[in-house]
Amino acid sequence: MIARARAAGLQGMVVVGYDLESSRRAVELAQAYRDIVAAVGIHPHDARHVTDDTLAELRALAESPRVVAIGETGLDFYRDLSPRDMQRHAFQAHLALAHEVGLPVIVHDRDAHDEVAAILAAADKVGGVMHCFSGGVGLAERAVELGFYVGIAGTVTRPSARVREVARAVPGDRLLIETDAPYLMPRGLPGSRNEPAYVARVAEEVAALRGNTPEQVGRLAAENTRQLFAWPG
Repeated sequence: MIARARAAGLQGMVVVGYDLESSRRAVELAQAYRDIVAAVGIHPHDARHVTDDTLAELRALAESPRVVAIGETGLDFYRDLSPRDMQRHAFQAHLALAHEVGLPVIVHDRDAHDEVAAILAAADKVGGVMHCFSGGVGLAERAVELGFYVGIAGTVTRPSARVREVARAVPGDRLLIETDAPYLMPRGLPGSRNEPAYVARVAEEVAALRGNTPEQVGRLAAENTRQLFAWPG
């Protein structure tokens, strides 16, 4: 999978933790491969498991120079796999940790747009990305005002997706592209499991929407990624 990503032209990949075990594994991968970096965090689905000990381990993992962000964190009011009050508490705790260690956050937001924006606005200022963005142009503008980037994933290849309008509207210096592998498979590709190489398909679709070439979008997204994550050498 890593070889296929490199062959597709990827210069680097962010492996994102969603619980403690996957966060540990993300750090191990980042230490083993020069073109991989890690993020550590607890997904809102597992917010009910976030304790002081959990946050202490995330803080320890974040000491690795290969860790470039805290997350995935946020709110998911679509599946509600953890109680909403626990999701809010865990999200706020992740934001506080990100501020403490000086890292950006990777934010998950599903059917919780207004509340996510309100929590971000009330927290100590941190940078970050609205991951797999699913809101409208207004929310994207609000995210940019809060200092966030907007992550466009494979959903942009679906003709009816409103993120297509966001992909046109978001300022170039706040645009990121991503896969959310193994999920959100772009249309028009074989198989059902997404993987990092397929971010090239996202770049193609974003380029068509913005009137750019895929190469231009790739260069722009690469530079924005380096800026946001202070990509290590």
